[in-house]
Amino acid sequence: MAIIDGRAIAKKIRSEIKDVVATLSYRPGLAVVLVGGDPASATYVEMKGKACQACGIASTVHRLPASATQEQLMHLIDALNDDASVHGILVQLPLPVHLDQMAIFGAVKAEKDVDGFHPINVGLLSLGLPERALLPCTPAGVMEMLKSINYELQGKHAVVVGKSNVVGKPMSALLVHAGATTTICHRHTQDLGHYTRRADVLVVAVGKVNLITADMVKPGAVVIDVGTNKVGQELVGDIDYPAIEPIASYVTPVPGGVGPMTIAVLLKNTVKAAILQQAVTALGKESLSQVGCGLVSLR
Repeated sequence: MAIIDGRAIAKKIRSEIKDVVATLSYRPGLAVVLVGGDPASATYVEMKGKACQACGIASTVHRLPASATQEQLMHLIDALNDDASVHGILVQLPLPVHLDQMAIFGAVKAEKDVDGFHPINVGLLSLGLPERALLPCTPAGVMEMLKSINYELQGKHAVVVGKSNVVGKPMSALLVHAGATTTICHRHTQDLGHYTRRADVLVVAVGKVNLITADMVKPGAVVIDVGTNKVGQELVGDIDYPAIEPIASYVTPVPGGVGPMTIAVLLKNTVKAAILQQAVTALGKESLSQVGCGLVSLR
């Protein structure tokens, strides 16, 4: 068994991003919108800001009260869309329940959608064109982790436990694009172990402690734990890590696994978005849809 160290991989990616930013004649800018005072969200936003600063990316936080209306939030997003110094916009989740999340995803310009949630970016991924899209950060981070161990997905059986729009669905699309036969399950799947025991690669993203136990894992499988759950003062994932660690060929810890990768890919998306927007500006009349989101790559 070997641990896939998300912190080490993310550090390498951040170093590459810093080098790219140093070559630019402008400073990529990320705007984060935080609605309400959720402590966990505030912590995540602070972490993202520090990561941006370390890489030379300008980061601003726009705070709205939990009582903010849909109109107020949309007005702020419109202003950020029109701000040429802002290349990436991230609306921190979760949002207060009275706000229309899908409408907000669609309001952020696709070329500034560093979360990868805009229908255009989702559509490009679904069409098998991830290189032209800004990808959701966590699934893209998982793919970077698999790349770090030189894992060949072609022909392998991947099982994704979780069906969210943020992780499960885009994760499945990326695995399919990489050539894996992919099964999607979730917490309500009957006889979940029937599927997970057949997985060469098992990605778990539900948010339920010990959802996956050792008897549900194929010996030698690669197990990626995306879940984050608070148990007392301890942060744990969705898998029974102590029991699964000896069985898996590779496994990710919580914390220190997927989490740092999510932030690293956010930075990567921000710089990619900045380079794309600058290139489109230089082209003049060419639109973003004509140029395509795959114009630039950091790797």
